Amino acid sequence: MILDDLVQATRARLVKDKAAKSLATVQAESEHVGSLNPQAVYDSFLQPGIHIIGEVKKASPSKGLIAPDFPYQQIARDYDQAGVAAISVLTEPDYFQGDLAYLEVIAGQVTAPVLRKDFIIDPYMIYQAKAAGAKIILLIVAILTPADLRVYFDLAQELGLAVLVEAHDEDEISQALAVGAQMIGVNNRNLKDFTVSFENSQRLRNLVPPEVVFIAESGVKDPADVQALEKLGVNGVLVGEALMRSTDKASFIAAAQG
Repeated sequence: MILDDLVQATRARLVKDKAAKSLATVQAESEHVGSLNPQAVYDSFLQPGIHIIGEVKKASPSKGLIAPDFPYQQIARDYDQAGVAAISVLTEPDYFQGDLAYLEVIAGQVTAPVLRKDFIIDPYMIYQAKAAGAKIILLIVAILTPADLRVYFDLAQELGLAVLVEAHDEDEISQALAVGAQMIGVNNRNLKDFTVSFENSQRLRNLVPPEVVFIAESGVKDPADVQALEKLGVNGVLVGEALMRSTDKASFIAAAQG
């Protein structure tokens, strides 16, 4: 399964990263970076209307190379100027051609909070995210034990990072709520076979309390899809490939927000 491959690749990457820079060094670097009140992030998504998380993504396992020309700084600035609620930056290099350096540069150029989109399987990666300027991290229930999910969630909160906890079914929603998640992302793409269905968001929406942010992830093709998801009662939508391929990102975002 692709998810298993991603985790295996991440483990191999961690070995190299830790050899190049110790945990103590990354922890020290993270202490010098200011944090955003996580509650402020959650509260912003609970405001009326649909909130867009624009994703900066060069490639993906399912679609291959999405952006041969990849002016990631300009893309992020375009999102920021268009009023996105947050900017997601892929930092996974092997399958998404991402880089933590992209996030660090973007975080220094935009006002919207930046999300580290990666397959976090070690506390080291959370300190890395903070040190690079991320204000939000992604934790994927499917690749973590319940114990690790709790430890990583609590660590992120201690560091002043908001957490988007990604779930795909009823059991994973329960695990997310059990650790105190205030922002839950439901992936409409099955990470085991990469099929997409908005029915996943529709089916799981009622399991998430109204005071917890509900983000629909994956599968959006156009602004009409965003509006359809808004009607299902989601607070926000993460849009990746469709925005990356759009020649007028500002107009896409404006139309999506109605």
